[in-house]
Amino acid sequence: MAILQILHYPDPRLRNTATPVTGVDDEIQRLVDDMFETMYDAPGIGLAATQVNVHKRILITDVSESHDAPVCLINPSILASAGTEQMEEGCLSVPGVFETIERAEQIRVQGLDKTGKAIEFDVDGLLAVCIQHEIDHLDGKLFVDYLSQLKRSRIRKKLGRGQKQSL
Repeated sequence: MAILQILHYPDPRLRNTATPVTGVDDEIQRLVDDMFETMYDAPGIGLAATQVNVHKRILITDVSESHDAPVCLINPSILASAGTEQMEEGCLSVPGVFETIERAEQIRVQGLDKTGKAIEFDVDGLLAVCIQHEIDHLDGKLFVDYLSQLKRSRIRKKLGRGQKQSL
């Protein structure tokens, strides 16, 4: 396993849309293992392949404090959502920044697990927020996109990136 480099905002590669995984093979499984090692090392509770400059539809998450509830979703999609909730979010690609974001409170999600087996389940709370956050990454969207232009500008300056590129 290896620790991968995490891209940081406003790196334009974070805006790439990930492509579906056509088959779960040893290479995909190694990538998933490397992503978990990277996420735990960072430390974080979620990571999308896009964040490590691999533009495939893979996300991982583990919202447990003891790192014993890993979830891997390959080609994830949200089938249904209900309710709304606001929760403070952070992001490994936007280090040190935390903002309150509104998302669906409950979701039904489907995808493939690390072995390529089809899975579908209902989730709520922090795990639902995390999965939605990571799916956004796979679609080239960041949690800062939910914020005002003024807040995004302040975050860019805070991160010392003062670039004049469009968000």
